[in-house]
Amino acid sequence: MSKLPDLEAMAIFAKVVELKSFSAAADELALSKATVSKAVTRLEARLGARLFNRTSRRLALTEAGLRLAGPAAQLLNDGEAAEDSILAQSAQPRGLVRLASPMSFGLLEVAPLLPDFLAAHPEVSVDLHMSDETIDLVGMGFDMALRIAALPDSSLVARRIGPVARHVVASPAYLAARGRPTHPAHLAEHACLGYAYLPTPETWRFVNSAGEEASVRPSGPLRANNAEALLPALEAGLGLAVQPDFIVGESLSAGRLEAVLPEWSPPPVALHLVMPPGGPRPVRVEVLARFLVERLSARCAGRGPASTDASG
Repeated sequence: MSKLPDLEAMAIFAKVVELKSFSAAADELALSKATVSKAVTRLEARLGARLFNRTSRRLALTEAGLRLAGPAAQLLNDGEAAEDSILAQSAQPRGLVRLASPMSFGLLEVAPLLPDFLAAHPEVSVDLHMSDETIDLVGMGFDMALRIAALPDSSLVARRIGPVARHVVASPAYLAARGRPTHPAHLAEHACLGYAYLPTPETWRFVNSAGEEASVRPSGPLRANNAEALLPALEAGLGLAVQPDFIVGESLSAGRLEAVLPEWSPPPVALHLVMPPGGPRPVRVEVLARFLVERLSARCAGRGPASTDASG
């Protein structure tokens, strides 16, 4: 093995992983498909390990490919960032930005903003991945993610955008039939609809303005891995739930739902923009980051103070 690694082959491999296609990678890199395939084959021969399991319809990473995918994506990103840093500040942003977001927040808040961004930056494209699961930014090759949480310490670069308010809600019909709880302990007697990706989904925690704490182990007829999926059951009067304002704000305004336990709130969290460590970043990544922070900060500020756990 030569002293220098095959950086070109690693970068091409990273692009194939990112786009999940040899042909798409060839198109993006302005190379022939044969050149892309030979680069990956060369890298496999150098490492003595197969990186992809290839069939006519499917491309899947092997164990060795999975181990290499993160470092190769970082190498590609660093190389692109190094080139971009040399360009004049007025250089036109161009290329693909991979953005992850919680599912409902992505649909309701992020997707409506993207037409303005794409119109302002016609040479930039965005791959918006929506899931309530916490993804591995580095390992999966994402440039940034939006997260609603009380973030733990990590190597990721995080910027707080603003608070996300959340409420305990139920329909007027449910409250008329089952009564209105006045303390979190009363929730043990109610049908509680659960969100699977809370930090502690088996326990709902609350605090009031006097600093008193309370917790309850909720139970009920429905639990989902997406908070918005609980909305039809809430409006149908099947139970109550703890929901973020961006999901239930309209239902509250229309009277289809009512907020209960106003004196108590879950531990506060906020919306954050997180990125992998390192820099400088490509211009296309920086312009999208600035755009999202500006637009979403204004929306968070318009909703008022937070009273929320993580939710998507």
